[in-house]
Amino acid sequence: MRVLLFDPFHGAAGDMIVGSLLDMGADENMVRNAMASVAGEPKFTRVKRGGIEGVLVESNAEMEPRSIKEVLERLRDAEASPHAKEIAERIFHRMHHAEERIHGEAPHFHEIGSDDAIAEVTGACVAVESLEVGSCTSLPLVLGSGYAESAHGRIPVPAPATLEIIRGSNLLIRNWEGQGELCTPTGAAILAELCRTGMDIPPHAKVIGVGYGAGSRDTPDGPNVLRAVMLEVKGEPGHDMVDLLETNIDDVTPEVVSHAIDRTMAEGALDATVIPALMKKGRPGHLIRVISPMQRSGHLAAVLAKELGTLGIRVFPAVHRFVATRRIESVEVRIGGEKRQIDVKFSYWGDQLISMKPEFEQCRAWAEHLGLPVRDVLVQVEEAGRDALGRGDDRP
Repeated sequence: MRVLLFDPFHGAAGDMIVGSLLDMGADENMVRNAMASVAGEPKFTRVKRGGIEGVLVESNAEMEPRSIKEVLERLRDAEASPHAKEIAERIFHRMHHAEERIHGEAPHFHEIGSDDAIAEVTGACVAVESLEVGSCTSLPLVLGSGYAESAHGRIPVPAPATLEIIRGSNLLIRNWEGQGELCTPTGAAILAELCRTGMDIPPHAKVIGVGYGAGSRDTPDGPNVLRAVMLEVKGEPGHDMVDLLETNIDDVTPEVVSHAIDRTMAEGALDATVIPALMKKGRPGHLIRVISPMQRSGHLAAVLAKELGTLGIRVFPAVHRFVATRRIESVEVRIGGEKRQIDVKFSYWGDQLISMKPEFEQCRAWAEHLGLPVRDVLVQVEEAGRDALGRGDDRP
């Protein structure tokens, strides 16, 4: 499987993402035609930033703000596959929700709803598709510092929309580094959507491609480029290191325990379980166990302490685990004359498919709309997923 790894060591913007993928070998004609179909004719140029050569993308588009309805109408007419257009729509919904959370009801985007952003998002989705990527992941983002000019005047860096997009994603950030706005809302939204499975970086992989996307400025504090690396993973399960958090409780109601588990998952836990236990003096209790990314264990321990009132949390640091490789694909499903795209998670142990799970909330919402039992919808989505894979021997 091909894994696309983004390395935003000097930030990320929409044009830099497109440039890095073009430099890696994405189909230039497909990307050019897709961008031109929603905005002006783009220009791709090889330039140097801090001694590193990469591709500079200029969309030659207008900066006129548009409503989310106008943006989606523009995307639907794009010269791109239905799958690429669907990903692009999800990216703009991320931006729209961020705008609304910050400004209230936002009838129009500002910078992130302009034609150049539409072109960059469309170009990025088409570029990823042309590279036949199985999954995407990202190293921590560098955000920048200081202030930037916007439609609302001078605002602190990172922009509020950028932070809001990152808050609702699997992306991690580094300390505020560098001068100026290094990560834009468009760049953050593209990476958040492409890397939404939160897949860990495979420890054993072959580098088969590298690309650099150039920013518009040649900065003195380091190469203003975004690096993309294509990895090939073969034949063995993935590995990673996690922390294991545990605590015993015997004086908390089930409702509070349930809420604490939900909070840990929302705050970045990889998994959380509650195990019945017999405590001292014969009191019934529970063992709470949380699997945490190593960089989140301190924060998640604080969440457990505050929610449960527990006086101590055991940490088993740097636990090695084997993990299945996961990818999420949008599968077209037809039920009762109605057609929808439903996300399905495919999991592999090495090269063998071991499970296929439809996105439950999407299936539940559709089942309620159709007036059907949710298990009937789940079964039909699984069948569509099998059809999408073909009739290979690796089906579970």
